[in-house]
Amino acid sequence: MPSPRIKAILFDKDGTLLDYAKSWLPVNRELALFAARGDETLAAQLLLGCGMDPETGHVVPDSLLAAGNTVEIAHGLVAAGSPIATDELIAELDALFATGADRAVAVTDLGPYFAGLKAKGYYLGVASSDNERSIRATAERFGFAAFLDYVAGYDSGYGVKPEPGMLLGFCAAVGVIPEEVVMVGDNNHDMHMGRNAGAGMTVAVLTGTGSRASLSAASDHCLNDITELESVLPALEVA
Repeated sequence: MPSPRIKAILFDKDGTLLDYAKSWLPVNRELALFAARGDETLAAQLLLGCGMDPETGHVVPDSLLAAGNTVEIAHGLVAAGSPIATDELIAELDALFATGADRAVAVTDLGPYFAGLKAKGYYLGVASSDNERSIRATAERFGFAAFLDYVAGYDSGYGVKPEPGMLLGFCAAVGVIPEEVVMVGDNNHDMHMGRNAGAGMTVAVLTGTGSRASLSAASDHCLNDITELESVLPALEVA
């Protein structure tokens, strides 16, 4: 059962704060074409190997392109046939994902959204499988950086999803226990990280690659998007 005291909210980024399809399908095609050295046939093969249908754009829930970090995606591209060395791919993908923040589409107006949660007294953080540079660029662009108490990417030293480290790092940074944290995300890596860390509540949203069917087992609530989050928190009081 969810904790009766919630003091902090930890958000995933892509598919949670950002609309996954609008933000990342063009980036996925770009990274595949780079990994294929411009060969469109190979690029389509690489997309399929990492979880995206090159024709429809559908991304398989919890696949590499849905939930993987840069290192995992790079290894997946090589396994699917990319002729580029993994280290070169990692560096290129990190740079591409950081610049991708400039093209991202937010789920809602994130500045006022985070300001409202902060005004209610919540500690706020973002934990993403993207790199920390990209998370911070996104927060600056959409005007919510000043409201964040914590930022963690796959390269921040807390481990990777679905390990519990990012959430436990959030707890240590703001002085709460896991039972006082809500984990909000769009895929099972997020939900399992929350469960593995002992979060008080796991909340899934449908603005990413997951579905109610794929997310129901590991989430306490499954919402259309983050604007519905407070509807599941009315009985929870911030200390």
